[in-house]
Amino acid sequence: MRKIVQLLFVLIFLAPSVFAAGQPEKLSDVITKGKWINHSDGYVPIPTYKEGEPDQKEDPVTVKRYKTFTFETDGGFLLDSAKQRYSGRYEVIGDQVELHFNTVPITELRTNKDPNQQGGYTVTTNQVKLPNRVLKINADGNLSGDGYVYKRYSGAVAGLFNFYEFSGFANIAWGNIIMMIVGFIFLYLAIKYDFEPMLLIPIGFGILIGNIPMFQVADFNLKLGVYEPGSVLNILYQGVVQGWYPPLIFLGIGAMTDFSSLISNPKLMLLGAAAQIGIFLTFLGAIYLGFAAPEAGAIGIIGGADGPTAIFISSKLANGLNVLPDGTTVKNLIGPIAIAAYSYMALVPVIQPPVIKLMTTKRERRIKMKPPRAVSKTEKVLFPIIGLILTAYIAPSALPLIGMLFFGNLLKESGVTKRLANTAANPLIDAITILLGITVGASTQADVFLTPASIKIFGLGAASFVIATAGGVAGAKIMNLFLKKENKINPMIGAAGVSAVPDSARVVQGMGLKEDPTNHLLMHAMAPNVSGVIGSAVAAGILLSFLM
Repeated sequence: MRKIVQLLFVLIFLAPSVFAAGQPEKLSDVITKGKWINHSDGYVPIPTYKEGEPDQKEDPVTVKRYKTFTFETDGGFLLDSAKQRYSGRYEVIGDQVELHFNTVPITELRTNKDPNQQGGYTVTTNQVKLPNRVLKINADGNLSGDGYVYKRYSGAVAGLFNFYEFSGFANIAWGNIIMMIVGFIFLYLAIKYDFEPMLLIPIGFGILIGNIPMFQVADFNLKLGVYEPGSVLNILYQGVVQGWYPPLIFLGIGAMTDFSSLISNPKLMLLGAAAQIGIFLTFLGAIYLGFAAPEAGAIGIIGGADGPTAIFISSKLANGLNVLPDGTTVKNLIGPIAIAAYSYMALVPVIQPPVIKLMTTKRERRIKMKPPRAVSKTEKVLFPIIGLILTAYIAPSALPLIGMLFFGNLLKESGVTKRLANTAANPLIDAITILLGITVGASTQADVFLTPASIKIFGLGAASFVIATAGGVAGAKIMNLFLKKENKINPMIGAAGVSAVPDSARVVQGMGLKEDPTNHLLMHAMAPNVSGVIGSAVAAGILLSFLM
């Protein structure tokens, strides 16, 4: 009896399923089960891309993105297409599903072209209503009808697709891999060979951060990348884009620099000026290669071997915002210029010695110079004040740089602001160096950095550094033609006229000791070295005056 009762219960529960199995499932029941997903190409991974508008790429790279329909039992539906959400009502007619879209607000992002309001998108909201469309179930159980084929998945699987789409694995490109290798090289050189570790480690790690692949699509701001307004990296990057960091770096440099060697032998300032020839010849070379004059001016400053100055002038001239006379916009070259400048600064011990040896004889490299005279405190205090007035009147555009440089030096030399001088020379410049390095490194995002323009900039940067070194050495040799034998200058110190302080001076010191272990040139080389810092800032101001 118990078995008969159990059998009856089984029949009662299975009967609806058995009878239903022989009946075709309603289309309205089919479409409301799970989510209907399409994964296809054709999406441009640029938040501000608008097809057909000026300054847009003609053939942009496209990527695959998910497009999802969700049908509700109450007759409503949602379409999630490239993270834009559209809603509406559907109606089942026979074997077809008619979609009637609602009017929904859609946010559009455009690049902000106002140089006075950098750092954000221009956001507009438009009311959009998509045209009605008809879908139908195919024999294979998929939905189609609007040019796409949608497969049905469960909500859990759809969630996994969404997770995958936002992961780095779904968005990686060869450019990201190339730039991450560059980042590893920077870290290796800094850690293994002690090449400017204070710069290359933050920049190298920043390159890794900037090239972690992330989800991007038109009119969608995830607020993660350095170029996405509102992100932490973008907020910190404003110090580069708007030129806040370089003056603060110069404040710290001024507080650390002893100008005594320059004050005791002012004629060596000419060597710092001679080395700036690299800036102006590179400027002409960049114009020859097709860069616009403002872009060429920003590229030329690499020849000064001064990273902060290169960032400062590129933020003014090659910022992607300024409009040229022909109506086009200058390229955003801040990242490539900054990376090139700091890369060649780190390679001073590699680049300069061959150039110096090529341009000097063994006898010239053994020239011993008179010890510099003692400099009084009064001279040290007056120097930054007089230096500010003279240089600022020549190139007022460079005032943010030279003003902070001389202010920092006055804090040091006055003797009554030791705490302020210590803050500028240690905690402040260290913090700014960290922020500057990380954000400059992160700005090397592959889709922005890996361009033909970047390759040209690195080639011009190498040439400008060589020319600057050669210009300084040649300047010293020319000066020697007019000096008495006992006042001759060792031509090698002319190479220190580039503003890579104090690395260039150390290179000269090392080469001098190799030729003659008793020939110490460091203090002599520091004079053109620190004058090179002033010279590159003044050269930047002159270029700004001509090209702004």
